Amino acid sequence: MKFFQPDYKLIYTDIINKKYPHKIENCKALLSRKHLSVKNILKLNQIIFDTSISSEQLNQRFKAYKKSDIIKILGYQKENKLNNYQLANHFNLSRNTVAKWKKIFLVKNESRFQNLKK
Repeated sequence: MKFFQPDYKLIYTDIINKKYPHKIENCKALLSRKHLSVKNILKLNQIIFDTSISSEQLNQRFKAYKKSDIIKILGYQKENKLNNYQLANHFNLSRNTVAKWKKIFLVKNESRFQNLKK
């Protein structure tokens, strides 16, 4: 069974054209991408609706990340030599979430590596 994601480009383009035409220039770079990640979608939402910090904190618990987004975030940590606390602050995550992701994805990668050794 294939997972279908909503067409966020179309949704946000319609919202911008109908309600916020003065924000087209600010969103053009993000909307021109071939695929929108969760981070891009959240950034678009922030630009269009001018979300405040309190509403972002309220919505923080409803975020969901795809496997590819998690791997990109963990790759960002490795590239920039960040600890879990710094990464969590940068992406507005919990340190426990980062630790859990590392535990899950490092275990999977180690098992793949061991299979290659045999």
